[in-house]
Amino acid sequence: MTPESLHQNNPSVLDRVAVVLVETSHPGNVGSTARAMRVMGLKNLVLVAPHDALAHQHADALAFASGAVEVLQSARIVTSLEEALEEVSLAVAISADPRQFGPPPLEPEAAAKRMLAELTVNDGHRVALVFGTERTGLSIEQVSRCHLLCSIPGDPEYHSLNLSQAVQVLTYVLRRESQHAQQAVPAQTSSFASQQAIEAMFNHLERALVAIGFLDPAHPKKLMPRLRRLFARTRLEIEEVDLLRGICKMTEQAGRENPQPWLADRAVNTQDPGRKVR
Repeated sequence: MTPESLHQNNPSVLDRVAVVLVETSHPGNVGSTARAMRVMGLKNLVLVAPHDALAHQHADALAFASGAVEVLQSARIVTSLEEALEEVSLAVAISADPRQFGPPPLEPEAAAKRMLAELTVNDGHRVALVFGTERTGLSIEQVSRCHLLCSIPGDPEYHSLNLSQAVQVLTYVLRRESQHAQQAVPAQTSSFASQQAIEAMFNHLERALVAIGFLDPAHPKKLMPRLRRLFARTRLEIEEVDLLRGICKMTEQAGRENPQPWLADRAVNTQDPGRKVR
């Protein structure tokens, strides 16, 4: 095998893969990430509330990108992880450590296979690799917004990677797996729900549970995180989310017709779709 034969055209599925950086502190890491992505054929970069709103235009970012400026120029800047994942059907959180109520961690190869299965089963599916801040990584809440958790195995006494190094490992494995994958079109044609639809379902479910008195918003404990973990063990299709929303609607209606006394005492507005349990 010649060196030239190792460099092959980009698998088309990579066009539907996004790398999401959450609250990045250093513009240089944004540039290094762009370089790591471009080498592996990925171009969709999303920055969630970076400390420097113009991090992708910073001199350090341009220098560390080492020519991969097209990735920086097309980067999408959003204010929240929810916004970054609106059109994504499968989000993979990258973390060195497991998170409470989060899914069990996968090795990069296993996560890549799951991502490729998602991309090949339906041409409309999009996936995302989600990376946290340089110092603390992803929070428990941020991990709970993702479907899968991936960890890069390393020395148990020191397994902390630089942000762009972690991006390089994951994108390399994903590219390699995509090149090895069979090109046959799968028989299954599932349409998994987008993250935006799933988040709307969770908000609706939360309101319905409050309406019937099953969830006390003043003392929510870990109910919603546990439910998120429960649903994360399966993949919800569009029709299934619609079904659950219908159940939530009837549950809310039943709660309004038979209000719980403690709801009135606390004057809880169960109709506010933007309210979140803290």
